[in-house]
Amino acid sequence: MLTVSNISLRFGKRVLFEDVNLKFTRGNCYGIIGANGAGKSTFLKILSGEIEPNTGSIDLEPGKRMTVLKQNHFEFDEFPVLETVMRGHQVLWNIMQEKDALYAKEDFSEEDGIRASELEGEFAEMDGWNAESDAATLLSNLGITEDTHYRLVKELNGNQKVRVLIAQALFGNPDVLLMDEPTNDLDVETIRWLEDFLAEFENTVLVVSHDRHFLDNVCTHVCDIDYSRIKIFSGSYTFWYQSSQLALRQRSDQNKKAEEKKKELQDFIARFSANVAKSRQATARKKMLDKLDIEEIQPSTRKYPGIFFKQNREVGDQILSVENLSFKAENGQFLYKDLNFTVHKGDKIAFISRNTLALNTLFKSLWGDAKNATGELNWGVTVTMSYLPNENSEYFTEKINLVDWLRQYSVEKDETYIRGFLGRMLFSGEETQKMCTVLSGGEKVRCMLSKMMLECPNVALFDEPTNHLDLESIQALNNGMKDFAGVILFHSHDQEVMSSIANRIIEIGPNGMIDKYMNYEEYAEDASVKARRLEIYA
Repeated sequence: MLTVSNISLRFGKRVLFEDVNLKFTRGNCYGIIGANGAGKSTFLKILSGEIEPNTGSIDLEPGKRMTVLKQNHFEFDEFPVLETVMRGHQVLWNIMQEKDALYAKEDFSEEDGIRASELEGEFAEMDGWNAESDAATLLSNLGITEDTHYRLVKELNGNQKVRVLIAQALFGNPDVLLMDEPTNDLDVETIRWLEDFLAEFENTVLVVSHDRHFLDNVCTHVCDIDYSRIKIFSGSYTFWYQSSQLALRQRSDQNKKAEEKKKELQDFIARFSANVAKSRQATARKKMLDKLDIEEIQPSTRKYPGIFFKQNREVGDQILSVENLSFKAENGQFLYKDLNFTVHKGDKIAFISRNTLALNTLFKSLWGDAKNATGELNWGVTVTMSYLPNENSEYFTEKINLVDWLRQYSVEKDETYIRGFLGRMLFSGEETQKMCTVLSGGEKVRCMLSKMMLECPNVALFDEPTNHLDLESIQALNNGMKDFAGVILFHSHDQEVMSSIANRIIEIGPNGMIDKYMNYEEYAEDASVKARRLEIYA
């Protein structure tokens, strides 16, 4: 279907890929993974023809069609929504345009009639008569209502634009589908729809994503970019992660015999295969793990941060009570209204909403930093809080190095002590002397996590904590949140974080809230929740 032959790409002396040879086949979904800067998005651009490699070639089977999920959210601003989706099948769209132009001619000739007949034949073969209804169905499934289909794309908000571009990429059943971070800016309901769609998609998919739950639910294979090579492994992201960690532990165990290591790997594969068979994962359809050559498993070169949240003191029984909390936006509409809940010891609460702004504003309110909020917030006297905001730029305005930046939040001022917390987040040596004003988005979040670890809270607030982080940092953060003995209030688009951390879900809308003590997977399937959701968003 899609073949990569002897691909190499260099930027100056830096080698990104060297002699890459791969074959992507129909019916499989390949998750492209690698550390930040490894070249995941670049590889997709090579496949799509946007970037030319230094050596090698990309070969798509003749007659097959490739589509790409567009990252430029403004490219189609001047086009109607429905038309934008149909433009995803460029050949069909060109036929429609040429056909319409012919029929609009006043001096329609015999030659025009012959050409029109040819176009009608091609149009019918591509199921063109159903194109508009198929595009409308895709949009509706992605939550873009019919009253929006004939509006210009520029009139939509960012979340809606992403959905339109996803519909465009999916339109016309492409033979090869390339998707770079498709879950960005999508709510959880839409992500789950996309998961189900791709799990049943019969053609070839290559996807870059930092959402591990999404990768696990759609991927039959993992393409790992490491050692300047790209290697395909059968199975989901979680299988790859756990097996690479096992291989790393085995490599460090010099005393274990080769036969014992092989038996340990075989037992691991057998256990994982049994778990997969009971899950929603697309890998259950393929049963690829049974065919895996265990010699292929090797340790990754990636480094994982060490994230450990400890409490200075255990929180008391009175933690937080919220009464009639509401917030009205400048346009007069409520982001959330009449929220009433009490936080208890042991709670790890995931807050969700269709409106991300509502959640960002709620967390500012909980932290005491949101103007115009009404209602009462009462925190207990034993509570010591730490907060990871969605927007953290105000913390990084002073031109000081990372050691001095973190020292200002610490009672203990010793440099070795401060460096220890930075080191856990992979800031070591000269990196600790970096000015905090030049940090990337991911580096800023890692600094904020260092600050939270240093503060030793018993209540931790996380507003979209995985934003800007690579998969390795997300995995470490997930583990740290899971092991934290205190109370957690959080909002995240990462479904794995939601599923593995939350024991309580609070969903907020402009007309009320839903509050359930259950894990996220139970909540997503609960019939009473679906009925109540219609009311809070009405």
